[in-house]
Amino acid sequence: MAFGYKVLGQAAPANTSIANAYTVPAGKEAIVSSIAIANVTGTAAIYEVYVRINGAAAAASNALVFDASAGANSTTVIQAGITLSAGDIISVQTATANAITFHVFGTEVTL
Repeated sequence: MAFGYKVLGQAAPANTSIANAYTVPAGKEAIVSSIAIANVTGTAAIYEVYVRINGAAAAASNALVFDASAGANSTTVIQAGITLSAGDIISVQTATANAITFHVFGTEVTL
């Protein structure tokens, strides 16, 4: 097994639709150590983070964070330790287009 410590994915939604920040590639597993959420605007913005096992649809039942408010020009870091298999997805959404950037950090394991 090979381990790769890295930025697993990033997303800066340009609209209010759900966006995929990271999808575990085939033949790999991942451990998400942290997710950073940065509000890059001067007003508060609402955001959501979903852990979608095997590509399931984003829903309240798989929300890691739901309808949270990020203060103006602030950053929140979620210390996670989430284990994911091939095909699992971290998705994000914001209620204000171009307001929030998401950064997923962790380890990718090659099987």
